Amino acid sequence: MAQEITSPKPLKSGYAPVNGLKLYYEIHGQGQPLLLLHGSFMTISLNWGQIIPELAKTRQVIAVEMQGHGHTADIDRPISYQAMAEDAAALLGYLKIDSTEVLGYSLGATIGLQMAAEHPKLVKKLIFISSAYKTEGWTKATRDQIAMLKPEFLVNTPLKTEYDKFAPDPKHWNAFISKMLVFENQHFDVGIEKIRKLKFPILMINGDNDGVEFEHSAELYRAFGGGVMADIVAPPRSQYAILPGKSHVTLMMDTPALTSIILPFLK
Repeated sequence: MAQEITSPKPLKSGYAPVNGLKLYYEIHGQGQPLLLLHGSFMTISLNWGQIIPELAKTRQVIAVEMQGHGHTADIDRPISYQAMAEDAAALLGYLKIDSTEVLGYSLGATIGLQMAAEHPKLVKKLIFISSAYKTEGWTKATRDQIAMLKPEFLVNTPLKTEYDKFAPDPKHWNAFISKMLVFENQHFDVGIEKIRKLKFPILMINGDNDGVEFEHSAELYRAFGGGVMADIVAPPRSQYAILPGKSHVTLMMDTPALTSIILPFLK
């Protein structure tokens, strides 16, 4: 979450009719497209408010709010990585974008990876922040905590405040959170064999204590060509950064640290 909830004024915003949804999106800046995919329960402003102005200096930033999040109303459809990845791909089609760089955090990172696995030509680069490609990539303690979550635990939080501010039907909160918690506790696996076939570079960013297993992140990085002795062989195009003293939430609060890593990778 950002240190301060802000909402940069977009150049354009609207609703894309995709897969039965009216998918809300914003466009900031000009240049090569960069798709932003937010974390669970979040909105554009809550997840990206601090970093969009920096990214929009050199990119056409396309920020989206997924099914049931922010301005995008929920529909009578289970929430899944596969469905949300298809929604993101359909948004790019609606905007007539053939390929894009993708920046995703947590839920959004895995959505981006799932989209790439199914539509590899859509993704030029992927920035994968604090997430996993399968359920077991999260530590057992993290999975146990998610299993104990209940809608009432999130009421007095910025997540609820943002939902009340933007949701088409704020009364849908309990139903939406309950639906999300069912999704969060379902097993998923993008598939390491699919991932190994991807040709674009990835930038992985983790906090040193963000709930993702170190071994899992190392496996994902190796799937993108990482883990070599770069003084002897050519270094991979992919990169992996671990930020010290960062949790799953505080990682996203450090905009200067993130931009110091992300912007050079995009260049």
